[in-house]
Amino acid sequence: MAKKKEEAVDSRSEFISAIEELAKEKEIDKETLFEAIESSLVMACKREFGKGDGVEAKKNSIENVRVDMDRQTGEFHVYMEKTVVENVQDDSQEISQAEAELKFPESKLGDTVSVEVTPKNFGRIATQQAKQVVVQKIREEEKRILQNQYETTEHNIITGTVQRYNNGVYTVNIGKVDALLTPQEQVEGEEFRINERIKVYVKGVRETPKGVIRVIISRSDEGFVKHLFKNEVAEIQDGTVEIKSISREPGVRSKIAVTSYDPDVDAVGACVGVNGERVEAVVDELRGEKIDIVEWSEDPTIFIENALSPSKVVRVTVEENENERKAEVVVPDYQLSLAIGKEGLNAKLAARLTKFKIDIKSESQAY
Repeated sequence: MAKKKEEAVDSRSEFISAIEELAKEKEIDKETLFEAIESSLVMACKREFGKGDGVEAKKNSIENVRVDMDRQTGEFHVYMEKTVVENVQDDSQEISQAEAELKFPESKLGDTVSVEVTPKNFGRIATQQAKQVVVQKIREEEKRILQNQYETTEHNIITGTVQRYNNGVYTVNIGKVDALLTPQEQVEGEEFRINERIKVYVKGVRETPKGVIRVIISRSDEGFVKHLFKNEVAEIQDGTVEIKSISREPGVRSKIAVTSYDPDVDAVGACVGVNGERVEAVVDELRGEKIDIVEWSEDPTIFIENALSPSKVVRVTVEENENERKAEVVVPDYQLSLAIGKEGLNAKLAARLTKFKIDIKSESQAY
């Protein structure tokens, strides 16, 4: 008999050791696992005690069950919180004063006492239940930790390794998960080799209906350009220079509007860098995409003029109301095609950058 008890204790100790090892390996707080096991066992006990008819059936809704698990030995004990009364009407909620005095000598009428009601063979049942709970809880905790980890990278740039290419989609390993770089988030014409290290922008972290953590990555998003500059330009990192807006035609051209909060710092110059080294680093990562860096202004006429760079502007007339913001821009005749750009791209990017609908005319058309 003693040998059997010893084996049971050893088995429980092994169970505790296994939980502690798993908690350490999976970087999960072991107390979280213990509490999850206890909560699960409480529900199991309520179902067990709720079987039966009449008064017994009422026990199906009992809320006074507690399960304690010894963190050292793995022993389980079930308790019911009962009120001391003269005459017991519901033995799932009450204990007679006579019985209470025997078990709890210091108790008196109206007191609440914890009565142990551990069922026979509960240790074996509890261990089986606990194993199921541990597996489930580890999955939940791993998912939560993973989600928290990647949420810290949201709206930032991380480096990953290309794993596969299938039906236009690149699978990129970014640490503990594989993310999908879909055609919509790619730059047209960009191709990557398997095992190539690439930078991607984390647009968001989502949980699918099946409970899988999905990290949404992009190389075509405007945020990719913004954070490439942030990583290159110290003045953006420390808040001296701010990127106020970006417009982008991925793989072709981007415009960024910047401003400086220090009169001694030239915002455009800070982003260009000495001998253009900062902007060149960004252009290289974007594989040759052209970048226009312009000065932002709270005066829309000045901002629109800057946004149409490299074209010269003769006049800007703006009209704003509740429904729309539009501007008429007059440029020299010989600058009209430059202002509009190939396939209208310069004008389109300037409009996105300033949030104005821009109508460009040459001087001969305007006068």
